[in-house]
Amino acid sequence: MRRTASRPAAVPDPVAAPAVPGGDPAAPAPAAAPAPAAEPAPLRTEFAFELPRGYVDDAGVVHRTGSMRLATARDELVPLRDIRVQENPAYLSVVLLGRVITRLGTLHQVHDGIVENMFASDLAFLQDFYRQVNAEGHTRAGVTCPHCEQPFEVELGGSRLGES
Repeated sequence: MRRTASRPAAVPDPVAAPAVPGGDPAAPAPAAAPAPAAEPAPLRTEFAFELPRGYVDDAGVVHRTGSMRLATARDELVPLRDIRVQENPAYLSVVLLGRVITRLGTLHQVHDGIVENMFASDLAFLQDFYRQVNAEGHTRAGVTCPHCEQPFEVELGGSRLGES
């Protein structure tokens, strides 16, 4: 009598992917469908601010609150053709800010003539605010509490010194 070697019963591999009916049991299982992506937050294009001192108009009214929009490439290129900027490159920020400030107090229009008559501290504030908004894309910064060491975010734009 001839003895034939019996094959042991197939034992499922716990690591292998489950077989697909009618498919190759050695083929990997199909990848799970990716989870639907969350809706991206809408792009914020305008940012509120409050000037440290405020612009004083011809009637003596102080204008402190305003808003600035994101700059476009055109906003940065057009002032380079301005004769005042060509003669004095430091004037670039005045012309540029005059283009991107959309509101200042109750003024009907904001232009470079208004910006050039602002206090130096307000001009410096707006230059810094412009950099924060346009270079970094937001005006929040991550910080850590020195006492409890918990991380949190602070709003840099639109706040005055000493406020949190």
